[in-house]
Amino acid sequence: MNAANAALRVGTRGSALALAQTTAIANRIGALAGAPVDIIPITSHGDTSRESLSSLGGTGVFASALRESLLAGDCDLIVHSLKDLPTGAHPGLAIGATPKRADARDVLCARDGLTLATLPVGARVGTGSPRRAAQLRSLRPDLEVVDIRGNVDTRLARVGEGDLDAVVLAAAGLGRLGRLDQLAPEFLELSAWPTAPGQGALAIEVREGKADRRLAEALAAINHGGTQATTAAERLVLARLEAGCAAPIGATAVVDDGLLFLTATVYSPDGTRKVTSSHAATPESHSAYHLVEAAKDVAERASRELLAGGAAEFAPLKGTS
Repeated sequence: MNAANAALRVGTRGSALALAQTTAIANRIGALAGAPVDIIPITSHGDTSRESLSSLGGTGVFASALRESLLAGDCDLIVHSLKDLPTGAHPGLAIGATPKRADARDVLCARDGLTLATLPVGARVGTGSPRRAAQLRSLRPDLEVVDIRGNVDTRLARVGEGDLDAVVLAAAGLGRLGRLDQLAPEFLELSAWPTAPGQGALAIEVREGKADRRLAEALAAINHGGTQATTAAERLVLARLEAGCAAPIGATAVVDDGLLFLTATVYSPDGTRKVTSSHAATPESHSAYHLVEAAKDVAERASRELLAGGAAEFAPLKGTS
């Protein structure tokens, strides 16, 4: 993006959901930067493999190909679903902005208008997430949890075809695809069903170093301080516990009435055990710096309490108290 009229090249996964959310963000950045945008779809191993997510080695399988393209100069920035982004920093790259978060809840899409409470005994519910599987087993141990992969339409089709009775999906993804009004799903409230750290949020990653001024200003304009802080708190718990995608962890942070609240829960994979920790902090101000400092504080306290409560005894964690 050196020339005044150079197109801004935006890398993304090639799924319908990734393209929808990336196009919306790219158009905003392009308008703010006064530059045309080119969307560059990039295929990752995680997109083509049918293996379970945990067997593939974690959420990083979706990010690695995008990051390689960014470092190679094939694109100027990349757009991730934040829950798919590893918590560790990647050499040469930085998160340039975290736009305002969409709905962080999960939804149950079931046949015949059924809900989580009214699904019959033995109903088959599909998910590829160890966290969702553990939550299903915790709340409804009588259900059959089926490990599935595939995009949103593929998963929904299995319900329509009668192979599954329901699937659990992210509300944000369905919303970005314009499907929420069509499906009338059951929203699973965060108080009882916390979701993946960073769920509902996007992250824009750029190369480290001095950015083009127009791009830097555009990224600053779309960054949302509250989202940056709450997702930082959630993801710092994940990092502190040294948990990968196979660890069933739900975390929810909010900024409300001058306080930053965080609640995190670790489940055993079979759903029979769990431990929860909740903490709050008062940021010195609502500046991005002080919000993130508060996020670090609550994440550290919650992580210590989860480990002290025995989370590492029943979940695949490497963190130590």
